[in-house]
Amino acid sequence: MTSQLVQSVDWLTIAPPVLTAAVALAVLVADLFLPPERKRLLGWTAIGGLTAALALLVPLRAGDRSTFCLTPDTRVTACSYTADHFTLVVQLLVLGGALLTALLSLDETRERLPAGEYWFLLLSSAAGAALLPASRDLATLVVALEVASLPAFALVGLKRGDRMSGEAALKFFLSSVTATAVTLLGASFVYATTGTLHLTEIAQRLDDVPGQFQTLAEAGVALTLVGFAFKTAAVPFHFWVPDTYVGAPLPVAAYLSVVGKAVGFTGLILVTVVAFPSYADVWGPALAVLAALTMTAGNVAALRQSSTRAWSAVRLLAWSSVAQAGYLLVPVAAAAYSGNDQIGATVAYALMYAVVNLGAFAVVALVARVRPRNRIEDYRGLYAASPAAALALAFFLLNLAGLPPGIIGLFAKVTVFSAAVDAGLGWLAVVMALNVVIALYYYLRWTALLFRTPEGAPGEALEDAPEGARESSVALRRPSAPITLAIALTTAAGAVLSGYPQFALRFAANSLF
Repeated sequence: MTSQLVQSVDWLTIAPPVLTAAVALAVLVADLFLPPERKRLLGWTAIGGLTAALALLVPLRAGDRSTFCLTPDTRVTACSYTADHFTLVVQLLVLGGALLTALLSLDETRERLPAGEYWFLLLSSAAGAALLPASRDLATLVVALEVASLPAFALVGLKRGDRMSGEAALKFFLSSVTATAVTLLGASFVYATTGTLHLTEIAQRLDDVPGQFQTLAEAGVALTLVGFAFKTAAVPFHFWVPDTYVGAPLPVAAYLSVVGKAVGFTGLILVTVVAFPSYADVWGPALAVLAALTMTAGNVAALRQSSTRAWSAVRLLAWSSVAQAGYLLVPVAAAAYSGNDQIGATVAYALMYAVVNLGAFAVVALVARVRPRNRIEDYRGLYAASPAAALALAFFLLNLAGLPPGIIGLFAKVTVFSAAVDAGLGWLAVVMALNVVIALYYYLRWTALLFRTPEGAPGEALEDAPEGARESSVALRRPSAPITLAIALTTAAGAVLSGYPQFALRFAANSLF
């Protein structure tokens, strides 16, 4: 009995999220003592901490470590924290996404946002996001989910005095709290019927639930899945996305679109594939329907965005992220029919999406410096004002559309499509193909606008722009070094993956737990 109460702790295994959390506390304390003119050091400290956390993934690359286990022998007992290949790939994604977000945020914290609070909240959320893929029991999973989510509420509403920011934070908070409540209720039902919180043990005991508890177990599984559907912004739990992205600071919107989505999908994969495989006949069809509804609703809403509407560029990216969530759901649903190997397609697609979507938001942040209302129309003639920024944005949009030269975008979509076909979900593959065609229109419309002849911007848009930006439709300020670096890194990563797309799939295939 005593041996079951002693848990082993491997500090190297838990080093990436622990270091990120430690740097968050250090930044918060340092903010109390630094004078205002030196607050910029906090941002570089955060960037250094995230870089170090990424470096700590290298000694764990074998993917064979676990900790917080009930007995010293990790091979024969359930562990609460597992650093397998799946964990490491998702940690690479979320910490890399947080690092790029930090680069985009340096100018914002210098000009508009309180530096100490911002960096503490961003690093705290990143620590929770890095903890979640390693979680192998429901308690740790829910705690990690909330550690990733709670700071994000404050990040969204950090633009003090901005009504839209406060409204966005409230909508995000209410939807996320609802999701958490539903998830906790489902988890409590699962614990009541199985008597354990470890995911692998839940999978074993759900196969042998007494008849009188069968309904309770089914309700627990269903409620847990509904809770994570909120987190992934799947239809009909997506209503908070566009207003939240518009009201949040642009770097925070970029963070939510990539890291927030990765958190939701990681949790969904863990509870379905690891904890609830015996209920695959329930969650498989449900996720397939959710995937079809989500990609269709996201693409149709993005298609209807007016190019002259204020903040239409951010709204289009928001609805696009909803559609991309639908594509990401396809391999998870396929795993119910043809095994866990399909999860590799979701991981590969998530890697592609993270790179190009963060790159797109980086260019949007650059244009927002002179066009605060960020209309799609404000991008007319961007190539004439800044050829490099226009070419980078065109590359990112074509990747999201799945068109050359964005080979990685095409490759990722083909991989997801193949997962649906291999699982016998032909109808879902057809729905996905139709949605890809719909998405081509709004991605190509925006891309074409970048290369059109510059025209005078609408009067209202010109009033928003600084004095030096009134000469043409898009006259950009000289980009700062952090934004330039973020665009360069995402462009380089997208180009490498497009030149060698098999790397993404091999990397993802090796991530399977």
